[in-house]
Amino acid sequence: MKKVNIIGGGVSGMTAGIYLQMNGFETHIFEKHSIPGGLCTSWKKEEYTFDSCAHWILGSDTGSSFYKIWNEILDMKRIEFHNHDVRVEVGLKDNVNKYGEKTFYLYTNLAKLEEYMIDLAPEDTQAIKEFMKPMRVMQKFDLPPIMDDVPFFEGMVRGIKMMRYAEFLYWFLKIKNYTNYTYSKKFKNAFLRESFELLYDGEEINMMVLTMPLSVFDKKSAGYPIGGSMAFAKKIEQTYLKLGGTIHYKTPVKKIITEDGVAKGLLVRNNVAHYSDITLSAADWNFTVFDALDGKYADKEMIELRDLKKLEVFYSVMQFSFGIAKDLSAFPHFSRIPLEVPLVSPDGTVYHRFEVHVYNYDPTLAPHGKTSVTVSFNTTTRDFWIDARKHDRPKYRAAKKEFTDKIIDLLDQRLGGIKDKIEVIDVATPATFQRYTGNWKGSTQGWMPGKNLLARSPVGFYLPGLKNFFYSSHWNQPGGGLPIAIKTGRDVAKEICKVNNVKFKVIDIKNNNTFETN
Repeated sequence: MKKVNIIGGGVSGMTAGIYLQMNGFETHIFEKHSIPGGLCTSWKKEEYTFDSCAHWILGSDTGSSFYKIWNEILDMKRIEFHNHDVRVEVGLKDNVNKYGEKTFYLYTNLAKLEEYMIDLAPEDTQAIKEFMKPMRVMQKFDLPPIMDDVPFFEGMVRGIKMMRYAEFLYWFLKIKNYTNYTYSKKFKNAFLRESFELLYDGEEINMMVLTMPLSVFDKKSAGYPIGGSMAFAKKIEQTYLKLGGTIHYKTPVKKIITEDGVAKGLLVRNNVAHYSDITLSAADWNFTVFDALDGKYADKEMIELRDLKKLEVFYSVMQFSFGIAKDLSAFPHFSRIPLEVPLVSPDGTVYHRFEVHVYNYDPTLAPHGKTSVTVSFNTTTRDFWIDARKHDRPKYRAAKKEFTDKIIDLLDQRLGGIKDKIEVIDVATPATFQRYTGNWKGSTQGWMPGKNLLARSPVGFYLPGLKNFFYSSHWNQPGGGLPIAIKTGRDVAKEICKVNNVKFKVIDIKNNNTFETN
């Protein structure tokens, strides 16, 4: 039995550990924090729980192929999910619809969304139907298909079956270069045009980021896990421990031990060495390559990545969380509202919109009659917060208070007088996310996806010149997120099995049956 040391107890690390345990490896996870999940996290403060990750799980039910992967590591039917009727309410600033309203409702039911949009803009019926078509086509297919290695003749059969994806490919090619901004120009109706432009807080995002999730929302396979992200992460941890894996909490890794180009083990706190046959890092990419390995196995392309010449790092987040002693069930659960006066962050970022998440649909996050509420802002000026916390704590605390006071004023207006009802305030900055999860620059999802959504990251499973070492995390694919984390965790376990001549198999954790994935 070969021993595998895994750096990081996030979703990717635990997923890889689960599959490796299923295939006869002895695995040990080393996690700097005291809890599992990495960025898939929530935290409790007094009577309230605040979440920062799983607004929805792609593959929460059978309407998505990711359900197959989740269901290999979790009993998904035993998890309660909430499916929203409206994904987001988008407030407009410049236009009203024919009913005099300035709010666009992004319904999760495709038929309802289509009817709603056509009612608002009958002159755009053709463009609206064209918008809906790719999503309905996507629903016919198993996306993404799980392509395991198969023998030659079985592979030929698989290839013939894959030909049926031609219809999807046709529609994918039609929309793959569109963004919400460029697609909005298809609409004659000014209200619809502005609505599409503001779907992502004014950012220009590839249309697949919109259409793919909507196709799954419609099938009720992108639900929110009741209990939040930490409860969900702990369920993955339970599977890993049940299969015999070991997690070493509060054990930050200092270095990856190498000898003559071979990974030998890990050096953790207090200079304790843990040796293994294989080392897998599911931790932050920059930490792994340039800190734990001192950059010794970084090629020119990786150095260009570090210097941000290849890809941009995904946003970090300013998250303001409030425990409010008020029943807010009448308010929309997720909304983006235009600001009359731009909001200027202490880091210099100017915001024109205000994003409010009211957790009135999860009774586990607050006592009865009370509500957990979060306000989030993306930022790329994260070094302000990271440097201030490191070098000037009074400045850091003052900046947080200044920003928080502004947010409370805005929230008071939005939620109808809640200042005197606020019982708990919690502020997470990019420095917070970097400190607790180790993610470079406080990034929440690795690399930023470009207009080419499917462009691969130069970060792969291997590092040049280093044997017995593998890498897997959301940094393996621009965009990141939970689907990428579980898929890369599964894929790297398959790769380790392949390299070690082990036939990859999956154990049915619900019935203890073993089956090969072919």
